[in-house]
Formats: sequence, structure tokens, C-alpha cells
Amino acid sequence: MKNNIINQENEISELEIPRTLKDIKANLLTQIVKKFYCLEKNVLSDKSIETLEKGILTCKYLDTNNLNRDFISTKGFSIVFKSKFIDKVKKEFPFFEDYIDLALDDGCNAFYLNPLIMSNNSRVDGHIDRSLRAYLKTIDPPSYVSVLYVKVPENIQGGELSISHNKKSVGFVKPSKNTLVYFQGHLNHSVSQVKNDITRISLVCEQYYLNERELESIPDFIVESRKLKY
Repeated sequence: MKNNIINQENEISELEIPRTLKDIKANLLTQIVKKFYCLEKNVLSDKSIETLEKGILTCKYLDTNNLNRDFISTKGFSIVFKSKFIDKVKKEFPFFEDYIDLALDDGCNAFYLNPLIMSNNSRVDGHIDRSLRAYLKTIDPPSYVSVLYVKVPENIQGGELSISHNKKSVGFVKPSKNTLVYFQGHLNHSVSQVKNDITRISLVCEQYYLNERELESIPDFIVESRKLKY
């Protein structure tokens, strides 16, 4: 009986240990090697989520999405950067800092980061991410994609993430606020149409490991937005 009490106390102590961003990232990176997708809930503090939401909605680059035609009636902007320029991204977009520390894999060296804002009638049609194709005509999909749900109203109708492989469903995620999802980058995915007048915000990052030739072909750091004239 005494041993049982000790074991129960140890279990309780372990459950009470707070998870660090490093712990959450390590767990997700371990899982994603074995699974098509994985997720963790309640990954950031309420303050971090509020800072993210405010930063995205008030960002001077926010406009109709610059992404391809698969992104219907959505808003956002994009940042391309190499791993050596992560500190510059944090300086220019301080509200992204906690997400970057949480979600970006140290083993990757190139990233395509974009907030995605959806509202009534928005949807994302099925596609495989290769957003760096603007700089590299032939490029493999990212190693994986990380998605943080920043704002998801409880009354949302639609907006679910569907993931498929070889035309077979391998994942279905109903978004919830402050949940981080990883899925393997070669998978086809879509987001169902939002059917009511709400605002859904997610923060998406395609994470790549490029060889030296490929890495030289992409910008060190650049913002893509319809508010910028090139």
C-alpha cells in the first residue's frame, strides 16, 4: 500500500510540472516523424495569443492574401527567411517571437511564414505547400508545416483542416484556439468554407531543409504583401 501511495504522488508531481516551449516542440517533432499529423493544445499563454492576434490584425502588411488561387476570400501576408535571419524576423515582427520559439525546427534552414485570416465564405482548396516556388521553380515540399490557431470563435461553422495522402483521408482537425498542429509537408490539405460571419486566424509556417544551391536561390529575408509595390 505504501508503494502505491508513493507512485500516485509521483504521478501527480509529474502532471503538475509545467511544459516549456522546448518540451512541446520536442514532443511534436518526435511525433511528426511517425505520424501524418500531430497536435498540442494550450501551447502558449493567453497573453502571447492576445499579442499575436493584435499584432496580426494591426500589421501594416495585412491585405487580401498574396497566396495562390487556392486561397479564396482570405487575408494575410507572408515572410520568407533563412534560419540565420530569425532574429531579424523577431525584431521586425516582435509579436511572432513566441510562435517562432515554439514552432520552428532548428534542423530546418528556410521558412515561409504567413498569417491566414478567414471569414464568411473563405476557404482553402486542396493543395500541397511549395510556396518557395516563386524563387525555385523545382522544389520539394517542406519537411513539415506548422499551424497555430490564434483565434477560433466557439460558434464557428466550417474552417476545418482536412489532410489527405494519395487521395485518402489521413487527418481531420477541427480548429481550436491556442492549438498547434504539425503535418508532414508532402500531404495534400484543405480548409473547409467558413459559413458564418466570424474571424478565424491561424499562423502557418512551411519549414524546409534546402541544400546549398537551393538556399542561395531564396531571399535572406523578404516580406510579401499586396500592399508592397515590387
